[in-house]
Amino acid sequence: MKFNLKFLLITLFICSISIAQNKGTISGVLTDKETNNEVLPFANVLIKGTNISANTDIDGKYSLSVNPGTYTIIFSFVGYESVEKPVTVKAGETITVNQVLSSGSYTLKDVVVKSTASKEKETALLLDQKNAVVIKQSIGAQEMSRKGVSDVEEGLTKITGITKVDGRGLFVRGLEDRYNSLLLNDLAVPSNNPFKKIIPLDIFPTDIVSVLETYKTFNTNLYGDFAGATFNIVTAATGKSQTKINFGAGYTINNNLKKFLISQDATSTADFFGFSGNERDLPSALTKTPSNQTLTADQAANGFGSGFDVKSDKAPLNTSFGITHSEKFNVGKKQNVFQYLLSLNYDNKYQIRSGADRIFNTAQGNYDNDLVTTQYKFITNSSVLASLTYKTNRLSLTSNTIYLKSTENMIQDQVGYTNSNAAQTNGFIRMNQLSESTLFNTQLFGNYKLTEDERHTVKGGVSYSTTQYELPDRKSFKGIKMDENTTSISYTGNSITRQYLDFKGDEHISGLLEYNWKFGNEDLSKSNKFTAGYSGYMNKMGSEFRFLVSQNLNSNSATFPTNTPDATLKNEILNNNFTYREGTNSTYKAMLEEFINAGYVDLALKFSDKYELNVGARAEQTHRQTKYKSTGSFEDPYQKITTDKTDILPSINTKYIINEKSNLRFAASKTITRPVIMESYPLEFVNPDGTIERGNEFLTNSSNYNFDLKYELFPTNKELVSATIFTKMIDNPIERLFTNSAGSGGQIITYGNSNKAVLYGAEFEFLFQLERISKSLSNFSFGANAALMDTKVTIEKVFENGVNNPETIAVDSNPTRKLQGASPWILNADLRYDSEFSEKWKSSMTMVYNVYSKRIYAVGTNGLDNYYEMPFGKLDFIWQNKISDKFDVKLSVDNLLNPAYKIEMGDKSRIPITESDLTVREYKKGVGFSMNVSYTF
Repeated sequence: MKFNLKFLLITLFICSISIAQNKGTISGVLTDKETNNEVLPFANVLIKGTNISANTDIDGKYSLSVNPGTYTIIFSFVGYESVEKPVTVKAGETITVNQVLSSGSYTLKDVVVKSTASKEKETALLLDQKNAVVIKQSIGAQEMSRKGVSDVEEGLTKITGITKVDGRGLFVRGLEDRYNSLLLNDLAVPSNNPFKKIIPLDIFPTDIVSVLETYKTFNTNLYGDFAGATFNIVTAATGKSQTKINFGAGYTINNNLKKFLISQDATSTADFFGFSGNERDLPSALTKTPSNQTLTADQAANGFGSGFDVKSDKAPLNTSFGITHSEKFNVGKKQNVFQYLLSLNYDNKYQIRSGADRIFNTAQGNYDNDLVTTQYKFITNSSVLASLTYKTNRLSLTSNTIYLKSTENMIQDQVGYTNSNAAQTNGFIRMNQLSESTLFNTQLFGNYKLTEDERHTVKGGVSYSTTQYELPDRKSFKGIKMDENTTSISYTGNSITRQYLDFKGDEHISGLLEYNWKFGNEDLSKSNKFTAGYSGYMNKMGSEFRFLVSQNLNSNSATFPTNTPDATLKNEILNNNFTYREGTNSTYKAMLEEFINAGYVDLALKFSDKYELNVGARAEQTHRQTKYKSTGSFEDPYQKITTDKTDILPSINTKYIINEKSNLRFAASKTITRPVIMESYPLEFVNPDGTIERGNEFLTNSSNYNFDLKYELFPTNKELVSATIFTKMIDNPIERLFTNSAGSGGQIITYGNSNKAVLYGAEFEFLFQLERISKSLSNFSFGANAALMDTKVTIEKVFENGVNNPETIAVDSNPTRKLQGASPWILNADLRYDSEFSEKWKSSMTMVYNVYSKRIYAVGTNGLDNYYEMPFGKLDFIWQNKISDKFDVKLSVDNLLNPAYKIEMGDKSRIPITESDLTVREYKKGVGFSMNVSYTF
């Protein structure tokens, strides 16, 4: 047997050598005519009629190994004319075929909304931006990799006028999350978090993304819910057969390797990967419909699968890993293409946030709550993407399935006082919370050429999603901190609470069908285009909120070890000293149904080689029904709020081509803004420190009138200079405001419609190769973008129902202020240096900085000034290394300046303020260091 095995291995070795010796090699360099014959990296080289292909490397080089014979080579790059060349290969020989590519007569001038997986290169995306009629910006996989971007949210901050706020999503032109919309491959998807307008984009790893498209001006094929921007995530696809694995580790100062608290029931291997069990489910002893029942001793002691105990340890390093595999085949006699991609990604991080956490009392002008809050968060994100694509000469059909899951295990400690009880400085509140969110989405979409000349085409798709957001067994206790390890509590006054919140998106179905006809010229690139289409979605969701509170029996207090109270509390229950009773009221359940149906038409006219016009209209019909119960009996019927409205939303986009390198654009449109689910949902969400977030079911949609004028210059295919001025007029803008609750105090964050808002602003962007200054700087490039904006909001002094507006400025004769959430200015910049340490080791170093200005976080009421989010600047360093064809290494330093994130109350309150420090919230993130290694084979 050993002899046979050895013989077999020798035979295979000899055969492989003989096969290799019989093959020939085609190699060469591709250069770019548009940049004075500089090398062209990442271009495609394909042997026609086969699946033998390669991409040029960073030096524009390629190499193909083939059997002897005569072939045709196809050289291609997005935005450039493809070139075919015949070549004859002999055994054992190397044939050199160099090629120059140019844009020639090929343009993308008829692009309005078009996404292809190959648009990942920065040069291709700049060309797409240059030739599109609508005002659009994109960032592709290549740029995100160079800038060290690990998730979609971070990637979008590299686009002009977009900033990220920790935990609050993306702000576009100073406007916060509620003004944004999200598409996934041009199809609508729901948010998996009722507190966010769109899916938190930091859970999307960039490994499953090809291109991020951002539309800041409205076009009729976009949904009418548009004021800040519409983001379109084009998921990854590939034209190559390859497998890529990556692993990363990270350390953040004052976070990792520091004391860290985590719930004792969140320490299993399954919890580490974000897949907890059912130990936090609602106890089976509780009836399906709340009934204010009191639990027996056995039910209270043994009915909960999760306890209050926490584990104290040192936080390990943050980690991430992923694997992506793709294959491409040619099938059938016509060599149609079939390709698939499978990507699995996981990351986690340990996060500590500590600092002041206060609210002010409107009656006395002092602190109502004065706490130091420390949060210990263990966060996981998991994603799976499976993609199948089939292409023929006329059909492209893709099936995508995505699963996203995020978890956050948090222990929150608050020390200080609440309810203006300033004498009790050692008050203590601990909250043990798990939040889980999931999104399952499957899509089928494609394009078909009705005629071979592409004069008539259709595209369409359908998407099905389910979502869930849970806060299972969100438990807390509050009392007195006796020392570092001991807490004393009283059973009265809801000192122990257990909350259960479940938002379930039962189904979200969206669809798209669009017909395009090019007419008026035999040359399709110079033709006019007529578009007619339908897009819409149906969304059904429901929520349920249950909570239990402590009920004293034979005793009124207990003292226990702060981190291990379970044994003491169980013993107290079994001794009939206290139990739990349900405190849920009749408002515990609500449901939402929403149907959006829209038809649209668009006409793209090319009057000459210089002037193009897109004009169209969208008729969008909205049906929204909210079902909820008011305070009263559980048997009372649901109340309903039904909205039926049809909005006619026109748009115009024009482009004047000044010369080959510069454009002038104008856009105008009418759009609407729908509130975030929680903003208009009839639910009151109570925190252990007495603060409350309450939806306003009577919110109405905003109407927006948008105007943009933009000049852009493209000195080369790698450079850009642009300037934009814009105006928005908003009727009934939606804003966040705070007020004090009745009774025992506490702050309520809620939402309302103001009367009108007007925004004026300007954006500037440039991207330069610094060799313009000196040849010695040829490896440097510098890019920056900035947005400036002024806003004015007019409010009503008295509402239509006769109630006085509680806003502080409502007593003025002509009350006006700035728009909540809008930043007067934003700045992003990056400096890049490219170098070569050896023939195979290529390096790119990038410094990235972004900062936003002071803006209103929440509107002040009852005599208090507004709460302001203070300026925050972030500086990152990324060192990207391609050590060989197989290995990539990325080193990053995040948040180098480590400024404090801070919210302050303004100094223009109308009542006397007795406190000297107006800080409401403050913490530091820490400086982060990370390394990621990937291997491709």
